[in-house]
Amino acid sequence: MSRIYPLNRTRDIGVIAHIDAGKTTVTERILFYTGVSHKIGEVHEGEAVMDWMEQERENDKSSEHRFNIIDTPGHVDFTVEVERSLRVLDGGIVVFDGVAGVEPQSETVWHQADKYKVPRICFINKLDRTGADWHKDLLSIRNRLNPKAIPVQIPVGVESDFSGVIDLINQKYITFSGEMGEIVEVKEVPENMKLETAKWREEMLDMIASEDDVLAEKYLEGKEITEADIKSALRKATLSGVVNPVLCGTALKNKGVQLALDAVVDYLPSPLDVPSIKGTNPDTDVEETRDASDEAPFSALAFKIANDPFVGSLAFFRVYSGKITKGSYVYNSTKQKRERIGRILRMHANQREEVDEINAGDIGAAVGLKETTTGDTLCDESKPIILEKIVFPEPVISLRIEPKTKADQEKMGIALRRLADEDPTFKIKVDHETGETIISGMGELHLEVLVDRMFREFKVSASVGAPQVAYKETIKGTAEAEEKYVKQSGGRGQYGHVKVRVEPIEKNAGFEFENEIRGGVIPQEFVPAVEKGAKEAVEKGVVAGYPIQDVRVTLFDGSYHDVDSSEAAFKIAGSMATRKALTAANPIILEPIMKVAVITPPDFVGDVTGDLNSRRGRIDSMEDRGNIKVITAQVPLAKMFGYSTQLRSMTEGRASYSMEFSSYEEAPKNVAQEVIAGRK
Repeated sequence: MSRIYPLNRTRDIGVIAHIDAGKTTVTERILFYTGVSHKIGEVHEGEAVMDWMEQERENDKSSEHRFNIIDTPGHVDFTVEVERSLRVLDGGIVVFDGVAGVEPQSETVWHQADKYKVPRICFINKLDRTGADWHKDLLSIRNRLNPKAIPVQIPVGVESDFSGVIDLINQKYITFSGEMGEIVEVKEVPENMKLETAKWREEMLDMIASEDDVLAEKYLEGKEITEADIKSALRKATLSGVVNPVLCGTALKNKGVQLALDAVVDYLPSPLDVPSIKGTNPDTDVEETRDASDEAPFSALAFKIANDPFVGSLAFFRVYSGKITKGSYVYNSTKQKRERIGRILRMHANQREEVDEINAGDIGAAVGLKETTTGDTLCDESKPIILEKIVFPEPVISLRIEPKTKADQEKMGIALRRLADEDPTFKIKVDHETGETIISGMGELHLEVLVDRMFREFKVSASVGAPQVAYKETIKGTAEAEEKYVKQSGGRGQYGHVKVRVEPIEKNAGFEFENEIRGGVIPQEFVPAVEKGAKEAVEKGVVAGYPIQDVRVTLFDGSYHDVDSSEAAFKIAGSMATRKALTAANPIILEPIMKVAVITPPDFVGDVTGDLNSRRGRIDSMEDRGNIKVITAQVPLAKMFGYSTQLRSMTEGRASYSMEFSSYEEAPKNVAQEVIAGRK
């Protein structure tokens, strides 16, 4: 089957924003203007169909393009969704609220997109709202995200008078009429806007010319600059990640989204515009690349697993090279397993379309993959490659959960496993001492939603305990220890003898194991067993039983017995020696610190900051945003339980807050003692 849309006319983009910036409404409008959705459902009417979709456009220049669009959640507890979306996207539309400007979550997502080098355009939304201020929004984007944010449109009118936009590139006034804004009219710039248009156009040309020598030369020599010149230079600068074109409108009133679609085509990359995907050949450990081409060997990344009530488990994947056909076999190089592709689906929100194949640059969902989980690479077995994995943050909060009845017990196990397959930041473990099941996630809301899904989708009733903070441990010093594990019973004995050294390593480096054994004092086949034992000791902790992070364990000496030595003996010796060394290396408790942003009317600033200080919070900044104050602080997670109730009562229900994980820091002595006592 030949492809309908060539690669240069394919766009894999995401719509990303802070919660309530109007992101889902923007995506709804995209669906409508591309002919996928024939009725617009408002989010506040509970009808929005958008969650995941792919669609084609039926009119003007975008009619010849395929858009694969992912709508990402705006709440920070669902950071995993944003991470995995950014990993497989080529470009993004970042939506900002016309009243609030850059909000904490939009900043977080922006920096995540920087990490994945995703080019993006900005859309200032909700300009029809009371208090909307386009200029202030632009300044907040420039001050907090990128000084090289370049407006390519300016609004005409503001709040209830917002009537359309002026396109600075072709100097035209554009309005939107018809029931859904589907009639786009191009008019001359109104007389009273000509001066302002000239000023902003001059600034736009100045900023683009500073990034493009060809345009700069024309600009300085006073030569005529065409629309094609400007768009070509702006596209180049956007693809390199240096600048971000800024557009504006109101999705709810159907103004401006139509032009944002054209901007996606004009300035965001096709799969051919982004560097070829890199990976490692699992057989040779050599780095290899795969070009975005249907002829290249097949490679794809599974970035999301979802349970569909009608077809079962769906694996969403992005094809980077080659193509995949239904009924064929693919190789899961991460798990080293062959998988059969039963059916292939394209998803339009929650609608499914069966297709025979998916080509390079496209996104689809496969039914029938048994072993594949989030982050696995699927490829051609004769040309294996493992693409760079998606790295997910560690959970910071846990709860104990138990089924209400015997019948719920079995169902709960299945439900938890399914949910963990879908979400890599959701972890399950059993406390062997108490036999209780503990679930961990990114925040209270994250776990609340998962427990609710367990009840709704899997019909499991469960009781949950109070949220618990996921503390960690680390060491501040270096220490050595020696352990001999000798057991003599009838027949063959056990003998393992090791000497290890433990030392702290840089933050967020996790666990490292080094083998310094020379001259065969311990045979090489026993070294992995020592590593396994060391890892076990590190995971169990030594102060309060929490996992130890950022530590290197080095095996530097020992001895063995020709007959009695075994892997089991060396594993036990490795675990005992590591534990002994860790205990001597000044171990400490680490607690998760959250970045908290509180938005409050000025009258309550004193109460809010006083309360944050009483929670051991450090105030980072206080800034004005129109007639409200935004306070950002670093606060221990342990002190944030029940904060929303307290904040509401303190501010007559007028303040709101958002919170995200910042880092692990050493807990003060009195807190560490409480934690240790609580564990005992």
